[in-house]
Amino acid sequence: MSTEKILIIGSQGQIGLELAEALRNNYGHDNVVCADVKDVENPVGPYEKLDAMDRQGMYEVIKKHGVSQVYLLAALLSATAEQKPKLAWDLNMEGLFNVLDAAKEGMIKKVYWPSSIAVFGPTTPRVNTPQYTVMEPNTIYGISKQAGERYCEYYYQKYGVDVRSIRYPGLIGYKSAPGGGTTDYAVHIYHEALKNKSYECFLSEDTTLPMMYMPDALKATIQLMESSADKVKIRSSYNIAGISFSPKEIADEIRKHIPEFSITYKPDFRQVIANSWPGSIDDTRAREDWGWHNDFDLSAMTKDMLDNLK
Repeated sequence: MSTEKILIIGSQGQIGLELAEALRNNYGHDNVVCADVKDVENPVGPYEKLDAMDRQGMYEVIKKHGVSQVYLLAALLSATAEQKPKLAWDLNMEGLFNVLDAAKEGMIKKVYWPSSIAVFGPTTPRVNTPQYTVMEPNTIYGISKQAGERYCEYYYQKYGVDVRSIRYPGLIGYKSAPGGGTTDYAVHIYHEALKNKSYECFLSEDTTLPMMYMPDALKATIQLMESSADKVKIRSSYNIAGISFSPKEIADEIRKHIPEFSITYKPDFRQVIANSWPGSIDDTRAREDWGWHNDFDLSAMTKDMLDNLK
């Protein structure tokens, strides 16, 4: 297993930081190269400063380290992308083309690229959203992710590129700050509950969205990448589900640990984005094809988040 050399592009984001740690535990410290646009002082392992849109720079890093797998995590997330639509499109698409072309040219063997529930839109069935359904995203992030899914499947069918993808729901973790997503309230709320015993939420109290605890997201990502190619039957992107809840439900759960916690609601522009997304996800295909299942429910996640943030 240790013969794999892995490159994580966008390694300093919410997923990247934790994924790097998990992959280094599995494949060995020096076999996982982290890369991001930021300068990192005293990185804990091999690190390269890299812009995902810099094709030549990316290929040089791949050759220098003998990379066999790339995890492309660099992207502008939903709320941030709405403020900078052109940059979001350029980053989200050019980065993907650079990696897919590297695989097409035989430089790397396997690609991981995350999609998102943002590919769905206001016309998508909101309850138990199926794997195959109407997809009319109305955010820049969702549009770029939907286009990315189509390109991933195209490169697989046309050039045999071994590309794998998951449509992440909102991700919740305690090790890094959220990165400008619509579901970020579900991370902030735990910090504020411990610090100030109160939180002002930018979504309405009954806005139910699909979420996932970071350990489950990491498990799904690595499990998909380690599955044999014949089990990966969907090359656009897999639905995966963790837990669905509203701000009111998460606040009620926090009160079991911090009884004096209070929450107020002041919906902003992110409410419109949330309203266009599913409330729950059907992930039957991921469960059947490669054995996916989640470990955390809302209660277990809340206890673990508060224990670790303390």
